[in-house]
This record gives sequence, structure tokens and C-alpha cells, in this order.
Amino acid sequence: MSKANDGVLLIISGPSGVGKGSVCAALIAKDPNTVFSVSATTRSPRRGEIDGKDYYFISKEEFLLKIDHGDFLEWAEVFGNYYGTPVAEIQRLLHEGKNVLLDIDTQGANQVRTVCPEGVSIFILPPSFAELERRITARGSETEEMRAIRLSQAEQEIRLAEQYDYSIVNNDIEETADAVLDIIAQVKAERRPR
Repeated sequence: MSKANDGVLLIISGPSGVGKGSVCAALIAKDPNTVFSVSATTRSPRRGEIDGKDYYFISKEEFLLKIDHGDFLEWAEVFGNYYGTPVAEIQRLLHEGKNVLLDIDTQGANQVRTVCPEGVSIFILPPSFAELERRITARGSETEEMRAIRLSQAEQEIRLAEQYDYSIVNNDIEETADAVLDIIAQVKAERRPR
């Protein structure tokens, strides 16, 4: 059960290429009390990603050991790589009153919603499927085969949006970030003692 002074756990999901990372960055820029949860992953860093800031890049063996020790709030295997959310760090930040962003896939979101029902789940939608395809192609970081896999996965994930507390269409990163900030304010107002 969350205390009135605790931060809000925000479970942010959406298909690859929808702009979740950009929305999370805009949120953090707008609200210094909102922080990004750094996930662990077994995938290789993309150009410009920094270990400990974007992800904790660890070996598969180390990841599996952490699963056995119960060190993750949630974890999933996605596109052949493992991703997980370290639980101790999340708890510490929430008790400090920080709003914690979890940018996780739908699999992980289901796990977190089960373990932390007080978390607020938000699904970020693209303006259209054609725009999502354009965004994924513009990244230039995937092969044609990987792009096709991501688009197929996106279709499946979009069908799950109705399971989330909120859905927001990401037409504009700043507007989407403002909509999330409004949700945080609403949740905090509902927690205040009357």
C-alpha cells in the first residue's frame, strides 16, 4: 500500500518506435521529482547508450543468477535478450517520494501490475500504424527482418492497450509528457488524506 508521501510508480508501455524513451526523457526534464528506472539487460548497447544510465548491461549468466535471487520486480525475454527491473532501487526511490518511470514491455507490465497494483499503467499509442512504421524505419538500427518482427509485435501489443489504466496517443512528445504529469497529479491528489 502506498503512503501519501510516496512517489508514483508509472508503468509505461507501448510498441517499439512509439517514442516511449523520448516521452520519459521529456517527463524527467519537466519534473525533477520524476526519475527513470534503469533496467538491466543482456543485449548489447546501442550507439550512445551508457551503462548504468540507459541500462545496466550484464551477461546472461549474471542476469539468470539475479532472477534466482529474486532481484527483479519483473523480467522478460524480448527478441532473444533478457530485460529486468531491479526491485531494491525502485522501492528506495518511491519511499524517497520520487515518481519512478518503468519503460517496459507488455509482458513486464503484467508482472508489475500483479505485484504492485498501486502502480499506474500508461500505454503510449502511435498516431497511426503507418507513422509507427515510419518511425521504426527512420531509426535505421534494425535489419528489414527485425523491422518486420517489431511491426508484427507492435500489432499484438496495441491490442493490449485497453488493459492499461490510461492510453495516450503520442502525436507530440511534449503534450504526451504533460498528459502523464496530469495523471501523476491526479493520483497524488487521490492519495492525500481527507
